Amino acid sequence: MLLIRPVRHEDIDQLLELAGLATFGLTTLPNNQKLLERRIHDSLRGFEKVEGEQPRGESYLFVMDDTDTGKVIGTSGVVSKVGGFLPFYAYRIETTVHESKTLNVRKEILTLHLVMEHNGPCEIGSLFLHPDYRKGGNGRTLSLVRFLFIAEYPEFFDPEVIAELRGVIDERGRSAFWDAIGKHFFDLEFPKADYLSVVNKEFIGDLMPRHSIYIPLLPKGAQEIIGKVHKYTEPALKILQGEGFRFHDMVDIFEAGPVVSCPRDEIRTVCESIRASVAQVINEPIDSPRYVISNARREFRACQCNLAFDGVGGVILTSTVAEALNVNVGDNVRYATLRPEKKGQ
Repeated sequence: MLLIRPVRHEDIDQLLELAGLATFGLTTLPNNQKLLERRIHDSLRGFEKVEGEQPRGESYLFVMDDTDTGKVIGTSGVVSKVGGFLPFYAYRIETTVHESKTLNVRKEILTLHLVMEHNGPCEIGSLFLHPDYRKGGNGRTLSLVRFLFIAEYPEFFDPEVIAELRGVIDERGRSAFWDAIGKHFFDLEFPKADYLSVVNKEFIGDLMPRHSIYIPLLPKGAQEIIGKVHKYTEPALKILQGEGFRFHDMVDIFEAGPVVSCPRDEIRTVCESIRASVAQVINEPIDSPRYVISNARREFRACQCNLAFDGVGGVILTSTVAEALNVNVGDNVRYATLRPEKKGQ
């Protein structure tokens, strides 16, 4: 069975193996033991957060565990609020109008304007699944369980949620967008700059150009990939679009991948998820559509499963699912459909 749970210190070796499979651009899962140990430490502190406190940049990292083999095969994460002392950086695509009445010419020129956000929003990221397990809705499950946790503890997270999606990078780690802009100011190749941004973002504020950049002046190859995702990131984008995330003309400053966003309380899994009591645990299989489900506790456990209902608001679980979630009859769970229901049904 595939179970999602909070990361532990003892996961470090398997996380390093996973990070070694990730291609360029997945900065939130760095192939570096010290950085991963720091991520684990920050996540453990995040799950110790006192209820009622406002979001202050806590990090929550989840892993997908194949309980049959004991192997960690995926990760996903969420940061309660980005910004603070070191801001969140992005480019906003804006339109600048240039007009000459003498020549009777009016031109609308797209520009990139640097944005520095010190006060939020919440950011989801670190989504990576071992290639052997990319089937059966496993990637979707790994993505959606974060929203079950947010739905259970909404006060822990900023009201706006974003995702920085990986932009177009070739197999050598080269970004045409970075070569057109960032490389001229940082004097670094893209993979090195991307890695350093995880270690310390301070150099971004020191060297990043503050003036607007006219998109038509960039090489055609750089222009064409602005707001586009890497081919391996297309499934993640489709999942988020189904959850209500939309592109609002914000892109990453390094490789111009899209920044998509959605109000926290309008995310499909957040607003449609249901908190219910376990009415019964049975040993027989259940025939139903697939759901994502979690226990309603800080010792978070989640998985994909079939569900039955008792007719009065309670849920019926198989013994395998109940054991994985560590719940018994009378305990609360939170669930949502694995896929959005088609309109008109």
